[in-house]
Amino acid sequence: MKYTTVHLGGNKIELFNTLLGKETVKVNGEVVSSTYSMLGAEHTFTVREDGRDLECTIQFGFGMNGVVFDLYKEGTPIIESEQKGCMGMFIVFIIVFSIIFVLSQI
Repeated sequence: MKYTTVHLGGNKIELFNTLLGKETVKVNGEVVSSTYSMLGAEHTFTVREDGRDLECTIQFGFGMNGVVFDLYKEGTPIIESEQKGCMGMFIVFIIVFSIIFVLSQI
């Protein structure tokens, strides 16, 4: 499913993420990066801006509100999302759920 669209310097960057963990990045309708990841991955690609090829990086991750991403152009942050705390809360949830499950079996 389409996660979001970012317009950057005349380029249309689209981010897709499926429930099965497939992350895809499209620039102007063309797939420039795709991979499977359950915890988030980094995608590096180039965009054409003012006659120059510029390197961009997108890092998918998880935050308190679900899937989040950071976008960098030539190493400069364009979009940075809050990503801290989610994995810790997820691990605590799994531990608590496991304890409750074990205790319910006694």
